[in-house]
Amino acid sequence: MTKIVVLDGYTENPGDLTWDSLAQLGELTVYDRTDEKDIVERIGDAEIILVNKVPISRETLEKVPNLKYIGVLATGFNVIDTQAAKEKGIVVTNIPTYGTDTVAQYTVALLLELCHHVGSHSNSVKKGDWTNSIDWCYWHFPQVELAGKTIGIIGFGRIGQKVGQICQALGMKVIANDRGSKSDIVAGARMVSLDDMYAEADVISLHCPLLPETENMINKETIAKMKDGVFLVNTSRGPLINENDLRDALNSGKVGGAAVDVVSTEPINKDNALLKADNILITPHIAWASKEARSRLMDIAVENVQQFKKGTPTNVVNP
Repeated sequence: MTKIVVLDGYTENPGDLTWDSLAQLGELTVYDRTDEKDIVERIGDAEIILVNKVPISRETLEKVPNLKYIGVLATGFNVIDTQAAKEKGIVVTNIPTYGTDTVAQYTVALLLELCHHVGSHSNSVKKGDWTNSIDWCYWHFPQVELAGKTIGIIGFGRIGQKVGQICQALGMKVIANDRGSKSDIVAGARMVSLDDMYAEADVISLHCPLLPETENMINKETIAKMKDGVFLVNTSRGPLINENDLRDALNSGKVGGAAVDVVSTEPINKDNALLKADNILITPHIAWASKEARSRLMDIAVENVQQFKKGTPTNVVNP
């Protein structure tokens, strides 16, 4: 029977889902987490492994000769040495489309929180601030209406377009920039250059991949081109932003507020510059993590393994 090992299954399934469908495809072992020193031993003679963030290096691949398939339980697959896997005939797949709706919803939730600081005001009430207030209402942050404002979306794929759709429903104007677009209008958004976006947008939301040309694309030079008081939202990849420059822009007021679900190193380092920034919301990379999205991820992961076993692999990232 085919041996299947999940090296770090807890994030995908902390107990509210089931591995039963995967277990039907082979002899399954699931580990919640795996330290780097235990990777080779735990893979052993397995033919199929599934990972989320456990790194699979060339050195590791040299030590597991039976391995034929690596299924990444995420869209990003930078933790895998895909070239080394290809050289050894090991198929690597990912999960490309499971989280569109939930990530878009979370992005807009972050934006709305920047506008209203609902959680902060709720905590204030619970602490007794309203009970002791001499006025019938109060607010600790300015309340911001989005209708009529312009959101600029960098990266206008499935998630970016869904964010644009939601923001249009809120009455916002949507402009976008996408490296692959040749059209002037896409999904109701006006396509513009980055410089034009920086000049026009009241809100900028990042949905582009991390590439050499996009790393640190938000920096002191590009921030200087933005409107004073701009809001910035990032649910894509942390290294898109120069965190020192964003901290300085937040503390000076050039950037009016930021909300990020991703940072340069995760989990976040205690000396991360954004922890010393004003007017920022930071969440622990959970935009993807609704139960509905994780259920879709599980279904696609199982389908990927099924197709591999049939000899017709899908979602292959190292063809």
